[in-house]
Amino acid sequence: MNVATEILNQLGGNKFLAMTGSHTLCADEKMLKMKLRKNAVRAQWLSITLNGSDTYDVCFYSVNKNWEKVVKKEFNGVYNDMLVNIFETTTGLYTKF
Repeated sequence: MNVATEILNQLGGNKFLAMTGSHTLCADEKMLKMKLRKNAVRAQWLSITLNGSDTYDVCFYSVNKNWEKVVKKEFNGVYNDMLVNIFETTTGLYTKF
């Protein structure tokens, strides 16, 4: 859970959750997943996973009526200081005032 907590802190913590309306957080030892509100790419979920090279894999996706994952946008090899910018430009949602 330390990795998931760190990912959330890098996004902006509770301010990020309040500003974006993200909810239903799920986590394991290397990943943070959250449900998104309506956004520009029409993604329902965001998944951020720590990979072996100490960078993140970011996936914006939806689930169709057959419970299949439909990837809307995906970024690999993302550094922690790029997370907020990728989120804002992809979804059109702002993370701070």
